[in-house]
Amino acid sequence: MSTARILVVDDESDIRELVREILSEEGYAVEVAADGAEARAACLRQAPDLVLLDIWMPDTDGISLLREWQQSQAGLPVVMMSGHGTVETAVEATRLGALDYIEKPLSLAKLLRTVQRALEDGQRVRKASRTLVPPLIAPVGRSRVMRELRDQVRQLAPHDAHLLILGEAGTGREAFARYVHSLGPRADKAFIPLIAGALTDANAAAMLYGSESAGVVRPGLLEEAAGGVLFVNELQDLDPLAQRLLLAALESGAFQRQGSATSLRFDARVIASAKPGFERLGPEPFRVDLLSQLSVLTLRIPPLREYAEDVPELLRYYVDRLVDSERLQFRRFSVPAQNRLRNYPWPGNVRELKNLVQRMLIIGGTEDIRLEEIERELSSAAPVDEPLVKQDLLALPLREAREHFERAYLTQQLQLCNGKVGQLAKRVGMERTHLYRKLRALGVDFRQGEE
Repeated sequence: MSTARILVVDDESDIRELVREILSEEGYAVEVAADGAEARAACLRQAPDLVLLDIWMPDTDGISLLREWQQSQAGLPVVMMSGHGTVETAVEATRLGALDYIEKPLSLAKLLRTVQRALEDGQRVRKASRTLVPPLIAPVGRSRVMRELRDQVRQLAPHDAHLLILGEAGTGREAFARYVHSLGPRADKAFIPLIAGALTDANAAAMLYGSESAGVVRPGLLEEAAGGVLFVNELQDLDPLAQRLLLAALESGAFQRQGSATSLRFDARVIASAKPGFERLGPEPFRVDLLSQLSVLTLRIPPLREYAEDVPELLRYYVDRLVDSERLQFRRFSVPAQNRLRNYPWPGNVRELKNLVQRMLIIGGTEDIRLEEIERELSSAAPVDEPLVKQDLLALPLREAREHFERAYLTQQLQLCNGKVGQLAKRVGMERTHLYRKLRALGVDFRQGEE
């Protein structure tokens, strides 16, 4: 009898219960969700082997949820369920990654046939993706920093000790965790991601340990990760109760589902990620004993500014990837544009670079992305209250950086003075005539508020 897990997402309770009954009788383990929020929570507790997803729901539509899962849980098999008049939308969903669609009212034979085929297709996709994991996610870059980092990953990956990955936001910590997993002894087993902030006092025990009630078993993340890897993302967001529960499982090597007296063995490698110095940043100190367990091995992911020579290669990589995956118009970054971006400090790291590439492809234009386009993007993306380093001044020659600073400083001070130059002169401690000359030289428009 099949033990495949199926999640049914539909806001109509009659349909949910009908599909649950039919599939349960066929031997499937079925869970139901009435809306997008419940569906997200169910997938977070335990990744299903198949999702039957309705298009229209009260809080979010199925197409948006499908797109979201394509980003966060790539490879999750989804079959759309569409009512009368939404078949065209369901067909569009298949172009976005859904395996198939079922039209309502449901046909029993069609439902079972589609579910069986989708489970088989999903299994083939997962098997194929496992064989392709190392080349697909190997970190890009030829710099000395990236070569040494790849060498370090290859040294750490074969060991089964728990690993702590440290890096700034956007450096690709999860991508490196998956890369470590793909090169390790558990590569053919599950990689279960957990966003630490999703655990609360109310749900931490059930989500980590699972639950058992009236014969219904809901495995937790520790059980789901058995034989594989549990990836705890943003470790600094793990609250005290969740820290205690995870530590207990690590120290004892066992745990019990809620409502059960049976002890289960905890057999998973834990890879955690966090920002540098996270243990001192939270409102409460992070447990030293848990940190000791999780940091047997440590991997530091450098910020992009430390290997800026790889920026041109990363730009080409993401152009090719996004053109293929999202069918966007092909564009290439001109040499001046590449040079400008090599000297940009990238406060958002690789994630910011990827987002920039995506915006430039979506906006479209000539095949060559010109320097002028990049300058507009960078200037519009920098909030006025960003620290100066993040406004890219360190990438500029001294004279040009000083002009940028003076222009931004005087523009904002002028706004605080309601455009009145006399007040501005007093505020910044400059003689008024000299201030006029400085504003004109910097191109700051002061005439509208001139006294």
